[in-house]
Amino acid sequence: MSLRTRPVLLAGTLAAALVLAACGSDGDDGGGGGDGETAGGAITVWTMESLPDRFAAQQQMAANFTEATGVEVELVGIEEAQAPQLIQSNALSGDLPDVMASFPLALVHQMGGLDMVDTETTQAVIETLGEDTFDPAALELTSDGENQLSVPSDGWSQILVYRTDLFEEAGLEPPTTYEALETAARTLTTGDQFGITIATDASDVFTQQSFEALALGNGCQLVEGDEITIDSPACQETFRLYQALGSEYSPSGTQSVDSTRASYFAGQSAMVMWSTYILDELAGLRDDALPTCDECAGDDAWLAENSGVVTTITGPDGESAGSYGEIASFVAINGDNPAGAQAFIEYMMSDAYVDWLAMAPEGKTPMRTGDGENDTAFADAWAGLEAGVDRRAPLSEFYDEEVLGVLTSVGETIDRWALKEGQGELLGSFTAELPLATAVADMTGGGLSAEEAAGQVAEAAQQMLPEQ
Repeated sequence: MSLRTRPVLLAGTLAAALVLAACGSDGDDGGGGGDGETAGGAITVWTMESLPDRFAAQQQMAANFTEATGVEVELVGIEEAQAPQLIQSNALSGDLPDVMASFPLALVHQMGGLDMVDTETTQAVIETLGEDTFDPAALELTSDGENQLSVPSDGWSQILVYRTDLFEEAGLEPPTTYEALETAARTLTTGDQFGITIATDASDVFTQQSFEALALGNGCQLVEGDEITIDSPACQETFRLYQALGSEYSPSGTQSVDSTRASYFAGQSAMVMWSTYILDELAGLRDDALPTCDECAGDDAWLAENSGVVTTITGPDGESAGSYGEIASFVAINGDNPAGAQAFIEYMMSDAYVDWLAMAPEGKTPMRTGDGENDTAFADAWAGLEAGVDRRAPLSEFYDEEVLGVLTSVGETIDRWALKEGQGELLGSFTAELPLATAVADMTGGGLSAEEAAGQVAEAAQQMLPEQ
């Protein structure tokens, strides 16, 4: 699976639509009815896991749920890029689903800030399944104060993948610091090779994700309290580094999710910033995203065996740096069948949970680790799952314990802008409108200096701050 992306959307328009829908909802009381015998009726579920193989797997899970509970499920696959517009249009028409599956943090918090989320049903699910069976960090990141906004299901980390063979030949240190990263990018940019390939697409949240991953490593935050800090000295240093990487040591032109992966897979770039979803593709387990480097011709797994992984790249101001990651959730929406929604989410997080994780274990670290009787039941089951699409194999066949440790530590190490500051609604708007990606594209294209880009983004973010 490639990183899923979202388009530019005026957050104010989405907010107006969501407020209208919230005011007109018949399900404001929410909660109750996790028992399939009392749920009944039918529910609609939107899922962002819309790739054909994963959608088919979810159809089977939904059919099994219906057989077990009697609740009919209309499953609708949506692209992450479509989500904001679909929420906007369906909110205006009063036709939102009962459950949203695999929804990202920023969108969850934006909907939560606009009273779209059925927090009573969500809390009932958590209590039924057992709060202590979930990763505490995941619960914190999916809550707003005392309100639990969603049920965290799985997570992935943003990682820097690098060619260990090229680093060793050049006598380079692993790219774990700003200095080591920039030195490696400069050294490995030669006549027929780039030091790195990094996102510069103005319309792609992947660009923001890549920047935020570097920013967190230098202690750069979007907001602190109610003060926008994206133009702070620490953040300006991240802009400076990103400008150098994107304009001097990365392929020219707009770099996207697909082009960055293709460049690294072809051996044209020595480093790439991506998500853990790349790991099965890097191992040659997916035909539509195979490594194509010269050395890969006789061994699809060659690139995986000659790649290392870094999660946090520490800058000069990053004393207690965290790593960027995403947590996907099941979200109960204020609707007509909260009992059915609760029953479905509970089923997906218990009976069907291992099947859910098995769709893409390289990008689905479990946020519910145990089942109440065994504290590590789901974590243990996940560790034995096979990854891949056209071929399947355990990731342990290709990666050492250090790389696998990246996957298992998602919940422990994840950090995100704005959420711990109680500014999830700001992050939702910021992610929808993508002022950072726009500024990065202009900066790496030569239109803005690092300082100008930081100032432009800060001004845009300031306009999005919710009124206190």
